[in-house]
Amino acid sequence: MDLTRLTRTSHRQERPAIPLLGRFRLAGARAHEICGPARRRLALWLARGTQGTILWIRPGWHPDRLHMSGVREEIDPGRLIFVDPTRPEDILWSMEEALRAGIVPLVVADLPEPPGLTPVRRLHLAAEAGAETGAETGARVPLGLLLTPGDGGAAGVETRWRLDPAHETPQTPGWRLSRLRAREAPPGEWHIRRGPDGTPGIVPLAQPQPA
Repeated sequence: MDLTRLTRTSHRQERPAIPLLGRFRLAGARAHEICGPARRRLALWLARGTQGTILWIRPGWHPDRLHMSGVREEIDPGRLIFVDPTRPEDILWSMEEALRAGIVPLVVADLPEPPGLTPVRRLHLAAEAGAETGAETGARVPLGLLLTPGDGGAAGVETRWRLDPAHETPQTPGWRLSRLRAREAPPGEWHIRRGPDGTPGIVPLAQPQPA
């Protein structure tokens, strides 16, 4: 694989994007990262903006699993297909192959640690190849989503986000969303709360009262 194909022109080429929380759009044919303790929930919120099957790759040896009743709050659990590799190196390999196939809109890899620059570059190239395949078959442009523990830190990702719980009361759940890195947007922070219909959304900041 020729990694030199990943140029400034290629990553700025406009691609279809997946909407997130009614405000953001994550570029397709790229690899993005989500970290923080509520990273899996944010991945499910992103999945709301897609249709069809979602491939979720997770370490087969790790006991931490998605709770299906929690998934049901966000999307239909029947949309998820799980892949449980038994070797660490097979997680990113599986993700790369799925992105290159271009048959699902969202490929999630739940990683035990952030990957280095070369594997992320390979994911970008695989997603771009999948976008070309999708254009021929009418499928959607694939997006790769890396879930990493702690503060994340995968090198070369298109964007990096963090989601932390910020519940006001047990009856009023809330979250703090941080954009830590993006190629074409500054860092930022937003508070998230569910609306009356259960849909998560950004809470507008209160305007200061005149003195």
